[in-house]
Amino acid sequence: MPVPSLLAVFAHPDDESLSAGGVLARHAAAGARTAVVTATWAADSPRAAELADALRILGVGPPRMLGYADARVPRSAPDGARFCDAPLDDAVRRLVAHIREFRPEVVVTHDAYGGLSGHADHVHTHRVTVLAAQAAGLGRLFPEAGDPWQPSALYLATHPHSAVSALTEVVGPHETVYSVPDDLVTTVVDVRPWLERKTAAVLAHRTEVARGAVPGLIAELPPRSRERLLGTEWYIRQDLAPKAPGPAKDVRTELTATARPPGTAAP
Repeated sequence: MPVPSLLAVFAHPDDESLSAGGVLARHAAAGARTAVVTATWAADSPRAAELADALRILGVGPPRMLGYADARVPRSAPDGARFCDAPLDDAVRRLVAHIREFRPEVVVTHDAYGGLSGHADHVHTHRVTVLAAQAAGLGRLFPEAGDPWQPSALYLATHPHSAVSALTEVVGPHETVYSVPDDLVTTVVDVRPWLERKTAAVLAHRTEVARGAVPGLIAELPPRSRERLLGTEWYIRQDLAPKAPGPAKDVRTELTATARPPGTAAP
């Protein structure tokens, strides 16, 4: 069965590698068209150049930037509005144009919490992506953004409650951690075969390594701790297109995943 094309949409440079680097690498290696849209930072910024390096490591196409400013770093896009402050229709239209141009079968983004951290840019990326994935298939919405295209499914990168204790053992306790009930997780992907590539992509975000953000923490971890932190990816699948008659779609094939029940340890 052919591996479906995949467009990932994340808030900042490094989110793609941390949240979905394993799936991106597996998808690209399987020959699927694979690309990443990043909501913040200007295309001519150092972090955009680091993003390009990370995507090359993952085997993904060149960066696609919406061009908004990071909520906490206005200089990230001096000529752009803060992402969370920009008119919603403008952000959705920009993303719809990417979806209609790339024509992915599957879209991947942050969950409704914005991942473990609950960062405002992550949460807003989720909102914009959900709206854009639906609007892209409706020809009377944003007709200037290209011919309609409806992705079949949306995958939300998430963390189940059962995984949090293992993660906090590696990264240390945090005041607030956002996770979901295990039974909401539909797809669990063992990305350990791609861990070296995923880790290299995370570390390609040199600015974040240098300032001691999550990539910097990962740079200091021993191999076993890196595996515990990065070796599994969890997703919540949502249908976007009407279900076709016939056998149900195999979501494991859709994300080239080896699925395990949420909460079970990697063997």
